[in-house]
This record gives sequence, C-alpha cells and structure tokens, in this order.
Amino acid sequence: MAQSLNIGDPLDPNTQIGPLVSAAQRERVERYIQQGLADGGTVTTGGKRPPHLPNGYFVEPTIFAGLDNSSTVAREEIFGPVLTVIAYDDEDDAIRIANDSEYGLGGTVWSPDRDHAVAVAARVHSGTVGINHYLPDITAPYGGIKNSGMGRELGPEGLREFQHVKSIFLS
Repeated sequence: MAQSLNIGDPLDPNTQIGPLVSAAQRERVERYIQQGLADGGTVTTGGKRPPHLPNGYFVEPTIFAGLDNSSTVAREEIFGPVLTVIAYDDEDDAIRIANDSEYGLGGTVWSPDRDHAVAVAARVHSGTVGINHYLPDITAPYGGIKNSGMGRELGPEGLREFQHVKSIFLS
C-alpha cells in the first residue's frame, strides 16, 4: 500500500504524501533511515527520495521490518514517512509495545469490530487515536502526552490554554 501512495504537490487533491517542511527535516529523516539500516532493519519499501520529484523535500514512504521496539526508528518521533513493523504475540503484547515509549502523540487501531477497536484505543497511551484511519477533527482537542508536545490545540480544551481562572472574594 505504501508504494501506491501518490507523492507530490500538497495542493493537488490527488496527493497523499507531500513534502517535508525543510531540507534540514528531510536530512534528519534520511539519517533515521540510515540508523534503521545500521540497527539491522530491512527497508521493505521506500527509503529514498522519489526520482520523479527532484525539487522539494520529499522522502518516499518507508517501511522497516526486522527491528524490535528497542530500535531508534521505533522509539523516536521522526516526523517523516517512516514506519517500523514490529511483531507481537497477542493483543496485550501489542498494547504493551505501543505504550513502551516516552512519547504519545498519535496512534491508530485497526479492526473490523468498532467497539473492540474503541476498547483497545482506550488502553493506548496517546493523546489521539484514530480508528481505522487517522484524520484529526478540528472540533476535537489535539495534542500529545508524555514527552509529545505541550497542551492542547483545537476544541474547547484548546481554549483553556488562553484562559486564566481567578477567584475574587468579597467580604
């Protein structure tokens, strides 16, 4: 699926993967890809700049296999199109692996059983969790937990960042 994603101009409605924000960020993502290889991972798809896009800060969606949750690319927030596939024994083990992180910005749970997916999502330590997709809602609060960001944006919770509660006592 990652190979089939349309990489290109973010203003084109057919684009599914746009560029990174800067050359420095692209270089950072590329260093992570090299680190994943050095850690013994195998790139199953992607891992380089798309040849049909010589201008812009593009990196192909990159999938790693052969790594566990101790690898750098599995543990850090890369902020680029890099994913590590990690094997697990059962649902509890999958949740343990997902929660074994100092970060918690966003995640997804995939299941044909919506109620079960919601129950699993409730156990994942993350500021946001998508069920069978990930597209934040502008009317809902957005933000991470643990070492992923500070505060909330969007929704009524986002407004609290700009409010101060004051108590006034009269005699």
